[in-house]
Amino acid sequence: MASSSLPARPGPPFLGPQSRVRSSPLSLGLTGPGAAMTVTYTACVANARFGGFSKLLLLWRGSIYKLLWRELLCFLGLYMALSAAYRFVLTEEQKRYFEKLVLYCDQYASLIPVSFVLGFYVTLVVHRWWNQYLCMPLPDALMCVVVGTVHGRDERGRLYRRTLMRYAGLSAVLILRSVSTAVFKRFPTIDHVVEAGFMTREERKKFENLNSSYNKYWVPCVWFSNLAAQAQREGRIRNNGALKLLLEELTVFRAKCGMLFHYDWISIPLVYTQVVTIAVYSYFLACLIGRQFLDPAQGYKDHDLDLCVPIFTLLQFFFYAGWLKVAEQLINPFGEDDDDFETNFLIDRNFQVSMLAVDEMYDDLAMLEKDLYWDAAEARAPYTAATAFLLQQPSFQGSTFDITLAKEDMQFQRQDGVDAPLSEAHGDFLQRLLPVGAGMAAGGLLGRRLSLLRRKNSCVSEESTAASCACAGAPDGAAPECSCSDALLPLGLPEPESEPHAGREPPAPGPPAEPFTVVPMPGPRGPAPPWLPSPIGEEEESLT
Repeated sequence: MASSSLPARPGPPFLGPQSRVRSSPLSLGLTGPGAAMTVTYTACVANARFGGFSKLLLLWRGSIYKLLWRELLCFLGLYMALSAAYRFVLTEEQKRYFEKLVLYCDQYASLIPVSFVLGFYVTLVVHRWWNQYLCMPLPDALMCVVVGTVHGRDERGRLYRRTLMRYAGLSAVLILRSVSTAVFKRFPTIDHVVEAGFMTREERKKFENLNSSYNKYWVPCVWFSNLAAQAQREGRIRNNGALKLLLEELTVFRAKCGMLFHYDWISIPLVYTQVVTIAVYSYFLACLIGRQFLDPAQGYKDHDLDLCVPIFTLLQFFFYAGWLKVAEQLINPFGEDDDDFETNFLIDRNFQVSMLAVDEMYDDLAMLEKDLYWDAAEARAPYTAATAFLLQQPSFQGSTFDITLAKEDMQFQRQDGVDAPLSEAHGDFLQRLLPVGAGMAAGGLLGRRLSLLRRKNSCVSEESTAASCACAGAPDGAAPECSCSDALLPLGLPEPESEPHAGREPPAPGPPAEPFTVVPMPGPRGPAPPWLPSPIGEEEESLT
């Protein structure tokens, strides 16, 4: 490739050789408290076994003991000082007054809702902590789009791809040095960013000459967009769809940088943090007095035993104060605590893989060959001896695959008379509402409308419709005499007799029609044949 012909020049001490970044975090000067963060113990709990979590209790780095031992010693020291003063310093009268104070504090300390306040607060902090990690700007999707849309194996094509990814990495560095203490210590000024190779001196001039009092982490993203448009004009990006896809991935990348800025700007409301802190501290301040062991000779309730060390009070302090310490550590994961995000490691990783993807791996494909299972009807990868037992387990077919039914329960049942046509049910209902023989309403136009509604809603076949009309042939070629009955009327209900409407003569019978003869329908306003029932719309007009 073209990259092999270019000599690698020595890079800055922050990133090692600029053209071949293969450094580890320790070689980049990351020593001290920020050298290794994020305590990972996933391999220790890969399998559940007896006492699995108990091994984690012996770890010191990132543990609750490392966070809480100072507060625990302070609480125990104050408790022992009050206990010693009660036993050896106070007079008898003062002891009686102190004992009343102890009983009072012990009675009303439980009114402080420590569990509720702490639980809700820690849940909010953990949710916010994980969302901040999801907003870390990773260039993996962007570099895949760049290598697939920005073409050219020459030096200028390589320059386009590397510069685009360098702009993306520069935007991530600018936002991370604004929110992360560890990254700011690595790049305290823009000069360090230039010396590290993320920005050229000409770009620094443009960056500093831009008149804006706000954070300018978004400026490299604008450079990225301008450079992508220039690459399209030169034919490096071949169509508008590829440019659109590239800018969409850039938008996702920039949105994550913006979310990190907003998470750093908008904190959990201070009043909520103060309420939680005051609740915990006031509760254990009351416990310092209320959990004192009193003289058993005084006969106070629940004070039959006199111990020097309050074991369960210390455990309660360990749990509640430790809970508060969890929130204190996770509320800002961009510091230098043991479990904070390794932002410097992510900068190194992202810069290296992005340059490898768009430079050395561009248009670098292995020879196409047939795979091992080319002629196999059922492809299956081999198993080692440690995993061969998995072959004996059947594949999952579904939760109902093993259900068995009795033979008689698997027989289909006839549904005669169960699912009656909907028209019959509607007809019975309408017949009950409009009884037969109710004058003109039953036998006149309303009766015919009822018949039309039943015909419209019915699902009967053509055979049943044909069976409703019977025609008797007449001798000597005369016209057959046909008599039709409404087959859709329920059994047992006589067809209502039609009564002539006042002022309107019934239509004369038209020429006979053969059964199932297709009769052309007239236009919207043309007269209908007299042997066909009038449309529903006309009946509605006549009814009104």
